[in-house]
Parts: sequence; C-alpha cells; structure tokens
Amino acid sequence: MTTRQTTVRLTLVAAAGLLIASCQSSPTSTPVPSGKSAGLLSMEQVAIAAHKCWIASKDPAFKSYQMANELNSFSGTPRFLLVPANHYGGKPLLVVQAKGNSSRVDAFGPLMAQPLGARIGSDIARWQTGNPSCSASA
Repeated sequence: MTTRQTTVRLTLVAAAGLLIASCQSSPTSTPVPSGKSAGLLSMEQVAIAAHKCWIASKDPAFKSYQMANELNSFSGTPRFLLVPANHYGGKPLLVVQAKGNSSRVDAFGPLMAQPLGARIGSDIARWQTGNPSCSASA
C-alpha cells in the first residue's frame, strides 16, 4: 500500500467518523444562567414598570420628572433616578436601587418625604412582587 492510498483511507475514515458524529442526537441543552444578580433582576422589573406607568403614560404626578437609568452599574448597585425634567444632570429627587444579590429594592430621596412618596412606595412594592400593573386596584 502506498503512502497516497494510506492518506486517502485515513481521510475517508476521519470523514466517516465526522459524518457519524453529526448524525448523533445532540444532548438536551440546559438553560444558560443569565449571570444577572437578584438585585438587577428586581431592578429591571421595577424600572420597566416605573417607566411605563410614570413616564411613558404621561402621568400628571410625574410630568415634571424624567428617568435616568443606571441599571448597568458596575458597583453592584443597579438603580434608576428621577431627576427634574428640565435639568437631566440635576440632583436626583428619587433614587430606587437594589444592592448586590439582594432582591430588596430601596427608594429614597426628597420625593419620598412628599405626598407622592406613599404612592411611589406602594407602586415599587407591587412591581417588586412581579405585578406590573400601574395601579393598586388593577
């Protein structure tokens, strides 16, 4: 047998092996973890609802504010802020955040001491449980 014939046979055996391997059923894939902390998952849920219910809906109680999302925080504290609508770089009037791997969401800032604070607190508590509705009665 020549070297050329041996090379051809080895190539055919390798090709046959690849063909057989490709016909095998693939193993069932396990879900890949998202890599998101519990805090980030909670904050995403709350931020989406807050934007939908407070900002996008043009709720009159929130018309003088705009949202600044900081969910991509590398500090382990995903958060969003409400700032004056006419001054995006202004001092935050509301900070809503979660720390690390805790799914607990905290809210603080000057708005929490105003009458709107009670509504903000109840909205955040509702959204944190997974209920995305914009009102407590829904």
